[in-house]
Amino acid sequence: MSESALSFSTPDDREEIARAEVYGLLASVFIGPPSADLFEQLRVAVTEAPSAGAFLETSWSEVVAASRRLSLDEIHAEYSALFGGVGKPEIFLYGSWFIAGTLNEKPLVELRTSLVVLGLERPVGVLETEDHIASLCEVMRYLIAGDDLGVSNLASQQRFFDAHLRPWVERLCDAVVAHPKADFYRAVAGFARDFFAVEAQGFDLLEA
Repeated sequence: MSESALSFSTPDDREEIARAEVYGLLASVFIGPPSADLFEQLRVAVTEAPSAGAFLETSWSEVVAASRRLSLDEIHAEYSALFGGVGKPEIFLYGSWFIAGTLNEKPLVELRTSLVVLGLERPVGVLETEDHIASLCEVMRYLIAGDDLGVSNLASQQRFFDAHLRPWVERLCDAVVAHPKADFYRAVAGFARDFFAVEAQGFDLLEA
């Protein structure tokens, strides 16, 4: 997965690469706390969008600000407090929980069917089920930037996003933003919510 910090200086003809980089970044910070390298990239990342008032600029700036304000140890502790721990975490990062109210339910079965159609499977050694938000972001990154145009295309992206991300990601982001223990991840979730809203709007325009 890519750990490139998001840059808003991406030329227009690289819009798809920029989208893939955002999905890769979200996968990196939701699967666990950022690595030391990614953390340093976030601390020095550009915060200005190409045009003033661009939709993602404010929420992205908050991610960068949180990275500069907090230590990596503090972010590790925050991740554990929100998403880890023994027993039930404060916030689940799995689609089945938000859609069905419990883990390993019908939404996960449906997702696995979709992944088989795409020729994808969970890598060996990965403990999280496929409906983890990080895993879903990785699939979207592949559907945008993969080399197999029979799979990595706009139609596949729209189908996968509409079926497996759109139904629940806003509720996940809202839960993180509202949690009193969230600081870095409040900023990340706010940015993710804005980004997913842009993605949803873009896919909606395909049908207009």
